[in-house]
Amino acid sequence: MNALAATSRNFKQAAKLLGLDSKLEKSLLIPFREIKVECTIPKDDGTLASFVGFRVQHDNARGPMKGGIRYHHEVDPDEVNALAQLMTWKTAVANIPYGGAKGGIGCSPGQLSISELERLTRVFTQKIHDLIGIHTDVPAPDMGTNSQTMAWILDEYSKFHGYSPAVVTGKPVDLGGSLGRDAATGRGVLFATEALLAEYGKSISGQRFVIQGFGNVGSWAAQLISEAGGKVIAVSDVTGAIKNSNGLDILKLLKHSVENRGIKGFDGGDAIDPKSLLTEDCDVLVPAALGGVINRFFSLLFFIL
Repeated sequence: MNALAATSRNFKQAAKLLGLDSKLEKSLLIPFREIKVECTIPKDDGTLASFVGFRVQHDNARGPMKGGIRYHHEVDPDEVNALAQLMTWKTAVANIPYGGAKGGIGCSPGQLSISELERLTRVFTQKIHDLIGIHTDVPAPDMGTNSQTMAWILDEYSKFHGYSPAVVTGKPVDLGGSLGRDAATGRGVLFATEALLAEYGKSISGQRFVIQGFGNVGSWAAQLISEAGGKVIAVSDVTGAIKNSNGLDILKLLKHSVENRGIKGFDGGDAIDPKSLLTEDCDVLVPAALGGVINRFFSLLFFIL
């Protein structure tokens, strides 16, 4: 079952429990607008490369739509649609006056230079600038994107509409961004883990953690967990996976990851098969990469183990 089918199934089950009118249920499953654009850029070597970008604007009944833009080679319309739906439900449950949207470009950011990523971001913004805005749809960082990506979007959008810092969230603080935004999602992982462990009379300190994903969320979660006394024994990202039973030096790993655009080659741990990471012995497993990694197969495997 793909992401869209799973999300739609869960919504239908919730709608049934809530007794929603069938017409309302149907209208909430259909996105307000789906955008698909072609983005061709010159690469640093002079060749041309084409990528497909998406933006799904799901619902604006409660206010301007909002949601992240992710750069990943597995981005597809169904995934973006599902994530846009989820953003609608999240903002509604949290009673925030926004609707839901999501976007992405099918690319491998690790294989693109900084200048190529900038050109790709600006071309994508040129294609959708008239469909986003502070009262319409506010993009944000997601997997494979960051505050620099948002700065490029802001700058390109401003060429068409004048300086509009509120058009994106997650931008640098110097451009009107919020303090703590980079760490927010990873800090949320820390808070949720603390609450879960407290139910069993435990705390972060002394627990062994395995973290799948070392992007914005995973890296911040690792840093904050380490600061709280937790021992991060294994992590992975798109470049590989590493393990140190005595605990990884997260600050050194962060520095290595920034300098080498990934954790591969870090000398503070042993390289392991990324596919084995989810079954590494630990107290807490943090899946901070793609969704859907904990499926029926892994649930059964964990039960057996």
